[in-house]
Amino acid sequence: MKVVIAPQSFKGSISALDAARAMEEGVLRVVPDAGTVLVPVADGGDGTLETLVDATGGEIRSTTVTGPIGKPVAAEWGALGDGQTAVIEMARTSGLAMLSLAERDPLRATTYGLGEVLREALDAGFRSFIVGIGGSATNDGGAGMAQALGVRLLDETGKNLPWGGAALADLRSIDMSGLDERAIDARFSVACDVSNPLTGPEGASAVYGPQKGATPELVQQLDAALKNFAKVVERDTGTSIDAVRGSGAAGGLGGGMMAFLGGSLRAGVDIVLDHVGLDGKLEGADLVITGEGRIDFQTVYNKAPIGVARRAKRRGIPVLAVCGSLGKGFEDVHAEGIDAAVSILTAPMTLDEASARAGELIADAVAEVMRSMKAGSTVFGQDG
Repeated sequence: MKVVIAPQSFKGSISALDAARAMEEGVLRVVPDAGTVLVPVADGGDGTLETLVDATGGEIRSTTVTGPIGKPVAAEWGALGDGQTAVIEMARTSGLAMLSLAERDPLRATTYGLGEVLREALDAGFRSFIVGIGGSATNDGGAGMAQALGVRLLDETGKNLPWGGAALADLRSIDMSGLDERAIDARFSVACDVSNPLTGPEGASAVYGPQKGATPELVQQLDAALKNFAKVVERDTGTSIDAVRGSGAAGGLGGGMMAFLGGSLRAGVDIVLDHVGLDGKLEGADLVITGEGRIDFQTVYNKAPIGVARRAKRRGIPVLAVCGSLGKGFEDVHAEGIDAAVSILTAPMTLDEASARAGELIADAVAEVMRSMKAGSTVFGQDG
C-alpha cells in the first residue's frame, strides 16, 4: 500500500514536515508495511518558506533590510536545495504584522526591503524566485522594490520619487535602464491568491487599504495614485496592469512584479505543488492524507489541502484530511475532492494544550482512521 502524506502546517502548532511525520507514524502503527511518501506543502502564505526549504534540503538565510516604514528589520529568506531557487515571503520584509496599529501608514509604507532581499539573492547566484506576496503593509505598487533594484521613478522635475503609495500621484516617467541586469534574466513566480485588479472598487486601495490604516478619503487618494502609476507603467514599460486579475495583490505589488520583473502571477498552492513534484509522487498511490490547522468554508479557496485533493482526484485516489478543528462549512470540501475530514481533538482542551500535543494527536487521529479503513475499505483488499 502506498500512502502519500501531504499536509500544510497547522499554523502556530506544528510545521508541515512535522505534521507529515506524525501522520506517517499513525499510518505505520496500523499498517507497518505501508510505503509512505512525505510531501509537506503550503499555499504561498505563512509557512511557505519553511515548507519549501524542508522539502528541498535547503537553508534559511538571515539579513537586515529596510522595513515597511523605513526602519531596519531582520528578515529571512530561503535558499532551496537545487542551488538555483530562492523563496521569499514579502510579509517578512514589508508585512502588516510587523507594524503596530499606530505605525500603519499606507501613504508611505514601502516594498523597498523586498527589493533588497531580491538583490541579496541575486548576489548569491540565484536566478529563479518564488515570491509570496500576501500580508503586505504597503500600497506602493511594488515601486519601492523596483527602486531597490535600480529602476528610477521620476516626477515632473526628473527627481526620484520618495517611498510610498501617495508619491505615485506625482509619477511622470519610469527609467528602466538601471534595472539590475541579473533580474532581467531571472524568472519570478509570484504566489498570488487574490483576483483583485489594481484600481477601482475591487482594487488594492479600496479592498485592502482600510486594514492598512486608510480612511475613506485616503483610499480615494491611494486609488488615484495607483491609477496614475498604471498609466505611466503602460506607457513606459509596455505592460498593462490595471485590469489584470491579481495585479492588486499586496497593495499593487502583483502588478509591479509583472511590470518591472516580468513576474508570472499564479495561485500559491500550484506553485508549491509543482515545485515539490506532487504529481509524480501521486503515481501509484492508494491513499492521500493531507491537512491543516482548521478546515472550514474558507478551505475551498485554493488552500493547500484542496490543491492536493484536486490533483489526487484526477487519479481517482481517496483523500483524507486531518485538522486541528472543523469549522462552519467544512462539508464544502467534500465537493472539492476530500472524501473525509476529521479533527484531532478527542476531548475538551485549550488551544495551548492542543498545540503542545499536536504531533501526538495527529498520529492518534490518523491511526484511528486507518483502523476504520482497514476494517472495511477496499483500499486494503479482501485480506486486510
